[in-house]
Amino acid sequence: MRLRLAAAALAAIMLYSGPARAEDPKAFKLTIDGVSVDIDPGEDVDVSLPGGKTSKVRLEHNDFATFSGGTFSFVHPSTNSVTKTDLGDGIAQYLMASALGTLVVVQKYDKMNPVSLNQLMLQEMTKETVQAGGQLTQQPTTRKLADGKELTGLKAIVKTRTDRADFEIVGFGTADQGLLFITRIGDQDNATEQPLIDKFWETLKIKL
Repeated sequence: MRLRLAAAALAAIMLYSGPARAEDPKAFKLTIDGVSVDIDPGEDVDVSLPGGKTSKVRLEHNDFATFSGGTFSFVHPSTNSVTKTDLGDGIAQYLMASALGTLVVVQKYDKMNPVSLNQLMLQEMTKETVQAGGQLTQQPTTRKLADGKELTGLKAIVKTRTDRADFEIVGFGTADQGLLFITRIGDQDNATEQPLIDKFWETLKIKL
């Protein structure tokens, strides 16, 4: 049941769309010497400080940010957010999705080693395309991180008459815990989206 729950969550990602953002509320609240002001990135705001001094402040995004899930961390473009979903039974899922549908997913398992779930995850993520006539090819793969840790799993390609998507699903674990990493990118988006995937793998750190 636990494995099916995780796989079902993965399948639901394929229909993911980010939440609509209201136009009027500001994204951040900036506080200086006890004075708070609502502000959006890139916006200039005048702040009246205690003592009568007025200062102009601006909030800007750095190009990259580091996300940490406790037992793992990675660097990503600051314009892409990472959302967490508690799947229950010791499973947490972290999702980063671009507007073009590129996916980076991390599933953290606190009660089992998920390395053997690679095939199940691939089936759940591709079954609708395959049932509609898409062709699936796959092969075993390993990926070595910067610190020398080696992840094992598979790479896969799903082709339809007009589209192609590349998947990589690899895992790392100990006796009773572990991490599963999934990436997906469409071939038409490689030029703009591949740097996002490359940055993830280049900066991924595992703390198990």
